[in-house]
Amino acid sequence: MKKILGLAFLVMGLAPVVSAGVVEKTVTYKQGNTVLEGYLAAPDHVTGKVPAVLVAHEWMGLSDYEKSRARQLAELGYVAFAADIYGKGVRPTDMKSAGAESGKYKNDRKLMRARAKAALEILRGDPRVDRSRIAAIGYCFGGAVVLEMARAGMPVKGVVSFHGSLETPNAAPKGSIKAKVLAIQGGDDPFYGFDAVMAFEKEMKGAEADWQMVELGGAGHSFTNPAAKGVVKGLKYDEKADRRSWLMMKDFLGELFGN
Repeated sequence: MKKILGLAFLVMGLAPVVSAGVVEKTVTYKQGNTVLEGYLAAPDHVTGKVPAVLVAHEWMGLSDYEKSRARQLAELGYVAFAADIYGKGVRPTDMKSAGAESGKYKNDRKLMRARAKAALEILRGDPRVDRSRIAAIGYCFGGAVVLEMARAGMPVKGVVSFHGSLETPNAAPKGSIKAKVLAIQGGDDPFYGFDAVMAFEKEMKGAEADWQMVELGGAGHSFTNPAAKGVVKGLKYDEKADRRSWLMMKDFLGELFGN
């Protein structure tokens, strides 16, 4: 078993799947004694080192949704790794269990950061990746994950939070956030409304971060996920907000990486 920066990892012995110019594979790795199972997608033809993007999942755990986002990123020319924060096989099946599972990490930011770091080192260890050009994006719970990565000073050039959890028990001190930050929220999100937005803006200003906050009018929570249609009040897919936020992310990555 190889060691990369002190983290053990094992790529499953299945042949990589090639789909529409993208090579995909499941990656089993560890954080401490916990086995995690992520998903790697990359362009099928890579010349030299290319930029990379880590994808952090929603509160239901790593699913086909985040994998589809990783494939989209690979189609854009990036190596993308959809992280597993919860652990192999830990995939909540309802909102109650999802709330309990995500709550473990929201209440233990040290563990959240450790799981994010483990995934980041898998991405950094890929031979196709330019380690100086890595970003992280996250959805809902995953938004909290990537913002914690920025607060922790992990080696990423920028982070993008989509309808993410903005709050933190420990606001970032002045000068501590080196990564550029883009947070995209639904203007009608009932879960992270005015107070959360104002607290986040205050934190970013106090940290003197390079940050942007975009609120999309009329969009609720989970506006990027088609599965959110009519599930719970306040959770609603919005095709226009989804499209606009993805374009914002593409421009942000282009600025980060000099594409």
